[in-house]
Amino acid sequence: MQKTYSRMLALILSLNPVFLQAIAVTGVPETLIFEEQDGLLAVEAEHFFKQTDTDVRAWYPMFTVNSTGPEPDGDPSHVVGASKDLYLEILPDTRRSHGDKLIRGENFSNFPTPMATLHYKVKINTPGRYYVWARLYSTNTEDNGLHVGLNGEWPASGSRMQWTAKNQWFWDSKQRTEEVHTGVPGLIYLDIEEPGEHVIMFSMREDGTEFDKWLMTLDPEFERPEDAGPVSRVRDTRDGDGTVTVGGDLQTWHKVTLDLAGPWASETNGFFNPFTACRMTVIFRHESGDYVYHVPGYFAADGNARETSATEGNIWRAHLSPDVPGEWTYTIRFASGPMAAVDPAAGSARGPFDGTSGSFIVTDSDKTGVDFRARGRLTYTGDSHLRFAGDKSYFLKAGPDAPETLLAYTDFDNTETRKPDKGPLKTWEPHLQDWKVGDPTWQDGKGKSLIGALNYLAGKGMNTVSFLTYNAGGDGDNVWPFVEREDKFRYDVSKLDQWATVLEHAQSKGIHLHFKLQENELDDHREGNKRKPKVIPEAMDAGLLGPERKLYFREIIARFGHNLALNWNLGEENTQTYEEQRDMAAYLAAVDPYGHNLVIHTFPEQQDSVYPALLGSQSALTGASLQNSWDTVHQRTLQWVKAAQLAGRTWVVANDEQGPHHGGVPPDPEYQGFSGSHEWKGKNYDLHDIRKYTLWGNLMAGGAGVEYYFGYKLPETDLLCEDFRSRDRSWDYCRVALEFFTGNAIPFWRMSNHNHLVGNISDDNSRYCFAESGTLYLVYLPEGGSSSLDLTGQSGTFSVNWFNPRKGGDLMDGQVPSVSGGGVVDLGMPPDNLHEDWLIVVRK
Repeated sequence: MQKTYSRMLALILSLNPVFLQAIAVTGVPETLIFEEQDGLLAVEAEHFFKQTDTDVRAWYPMFTVNSTGPEPDGDPSHVVGASKDLYLEILPDTRRSHGDKLIRGENFSNFPTPMATLHYKVKINTPGRYYVWARLYSTNTEDNGLHVGLNGEWPASGSRMQWTAKNQWFWDSKQRTEEVHTGVPGLIYLDIEEPGEHVIMFSMREDGTEFDKWLMTLDPEFERPEDAGPVSRVRDTRDGDGTVTVGGDLQTWHKVTLDLAGPWASETNGFFNPFTACRMTVIFRHESGDYVYHVPGYFAADGNARETSATEGNIWRAHLSPDVPGEWTYTIRFASGPMAAVDPAAGSARGPFDGTSGSFIVTDSDKTGVDFRARGRLTYTGDSHLRFAGDKSYFLKAGPDAPETLLAYTDFDNTETRKPDKGPLKTWEPHLQDWKVGDPTWQDGKGKSLIGALNYLAGKGMNTVSFLTYNAGGDGDNVWPFVEREDKFRYDVSKLDQWATVLEHAQSKGIHLHFKLQENELDDHREGNKRKPKVIPEAMDAGLLGPERKLYFREIIARFGHNLALNWNLGEENTQTYEEQRDMAAYLAAVDPYGHNLVIHTFPEQQDSVYPALLGSQSALTGASLQNSWDTVHQRTLQWVKAAQLAGRTWVVANDEQGPHHGGVPPDPEYQGFSGSHEWKGKNYDLHDIRKYTLWGNLMAGGAGVEYYFGYKLPETDLLCEDFRSRDRSWDYCRVALEFFTGNAIPFWRMSNHNHLVGNISDDNSRYCFAESGTLYLVYLPEGGSSSLDLTGQSGTFSVNWFNPRKGGDLMDGQVPSVSGGGVVDLGMPPDNLHEDWLIVVRK
């Protein structure tokens, strides 16, 4: 019920004018206190905590150019130029000039009386005489006066605030006297003798007065602001006291969680947006000085939102995955201010949270096996393959690219679809059987089926999974991290906590996370080489690197960047401009403290126009996520591996989507009556062709591995898939390939493609050669048969063994047990099945 109510409130908040009207009528929560600092305090007029004495006149919000209140009101709205596009006006307005009848106690009150009174709670740290200024808009001679009071009292020094400037928003601090009707400067003040909490009040002097903002200052020579003036400094009585708790598994590579009892906030509180108005960064430093991480923090509501679905609280959180044991220290930097989260220059340090520091001790990890915590962080080291920082092993990946809507799951909070026919939500029910006792869940057993789906993949030996984190307006239109689809400045804490549970379980099962950060539909579209703008409301910053996109990247990194094995993908089928892609990549690289692999995916026909401009030092990218037809994977992988090397920065090149778009990787034969093959361009292809030309095609080109796309016409499509068993045999073929490289100690990270050594001059699909010259040669024969190998210039004896890519197992002997270097050698025939695919291992 709490979450449902909060979602309704969030909808109200997303309709900004409606919400602002509501807050101006009802006031801000009484727990909010505006705080004086260095003798200055500033408050928006609409941020009162209560309004009293409204039976004759009252303050009403004006928030659009068409805003109206009780008639009569002879003025149009003056919202243009008002601070935060909102101000208050006393209505009805029956006296606008000397010619209108003056009725004391109704449209005029020359001395403070209980009429239309606004109350503001403030905290004064420095007692003294505070001069009161206010920002008003006056269009005539009789709508320009207020009274100000303190703690229920109305001192003479707060009576008859007077304005004479007309037809403009104008700050002033003058008191009308009998001698000077236009007002005398320096006579409006409040003497506050004790520090602590006080209540400031403003009441009506003349109806029709338009009130935007007020401030108090100890400076009698305060200079009139030309604009909206100083920013409010606000705190909440529900704020935390700055206590820091460091928890989690204090072991190397495990998730260490730092919780700060910080400012109280809410996902849906329109007065204070914790996602934009605060910037928490934690500087973690190892005692050696060799490891320093500037980790972005995030608002975590009550700290247990996964279970409680909480939308509010005072817990602020950051995660570290420490590289080494020993003492680690932390220092918290906490700033607040308008859009401080994405503009560090906009914020100022916020005590008592900023500067908090401490330390903790980390011990060695106790994990073994496939759990990434046993291997360390997967890092880009300048090679064509990623390397684990812990055990120094290298990584090849295989797993599903589908469904892209993996996270469109019914058990996640606040998850809905805008396209129920094309992109329905998933239950993952076929994988409920794969959940195991001891696996994570939330809220009395939710999440079991999706956790089970990951268990199934891990059990098949798969080590990667792909998913979109934002597809509003896209094919599925059912995944976004926000409280509301259209509000890109407010994030759903509990939903993201539940995502985190699933993704962290994947890491524990040895599954790499492929974050696809957006979908092509969200930005511009190209036809051929021409850019064709596609303007839709869901696009973040219309494709640019603006505040929406910066905040999104920062939130995703803060909540998920501690995971060890992942890559950030700028977007599926990305068609933004080079400048937009470059800027996004640079921002991601700057915010991510761990330097995760950074890739981009685009249409096959766009690769030759998109990728060249991003190679080398032209961008921060470290890899490519290729989409190609299944029978061109080898050629395209090889093309971009070579191009990146020539440009001076080697790329990690994976094949993550296989054409045709309607078929992709077909299901197993007989799955739901499927025949086993799919026709494309007049030719049938099946899972064996995928194994030969997609899986091994990528690996033998020096690629980083594959993710399998499921198309949209065959069973368990890219958008509808809930049963990974539909490709059970294909997973077996992938596992066989991965086990070959690890089980036979193949140093693939030192190897490169040498197709010419087997007579394949055009790099076609006839046969592939992947080698470390003079030491090891892998010769793959997609259609079987025999091959020769050019060992000219090499010396010594080389063993010749055969590997079965269909069944795996030990290496086998063929007709030729060994060959000698020095020329072209015949490798003989395979042990059996002459017309099936085989891999020949030639090793010195």
